[in-house]
Amino acid sequence: MAVVVLPEHLHAVIRMADPDADYSRLWQEIKKGFSRRLPVAGPSLWQPRFWEHTIRDDDDLRAHVDYVHFNPVKHGLVRRVVDWPHSSFHRYVRTGELDAEWGGTRAASSSPFGERR
Repeated sequence: MAVVVLPEHLHAVIRMADPDADYSRLWQEIKKGFSRRLPVAGPSLWQPRFWEHTIRDDDDLRAHVDYVHFNPVKHGLVRRVVDWPHSSFHRYVRTGELDAEWGGTRAASSSPFGERR
């Protein structure tokens, strides 16, 4: 549903197809598969831990998707959300769910959340 890949970690909002699935194992497989596709081997790219949250309602889902998309700005990697290429944000723009200027800039925006179309 939403993902952003940062230099040392990633954020994602995913829907588990099987509610009884092993969430920890899923993340292990995602990290392993991603790392195998990197052009250069090196020290571990990923933080060893993860945080899990069960989405409660539509507002909670929107807040978490927004958090994922705004993360590169939060970490000072770019000034605007649209400038980070490794994000599902661009799919949301293509489908018209978010405007390309959503989130403003790091300097101008104290909180972009709630500014959806």
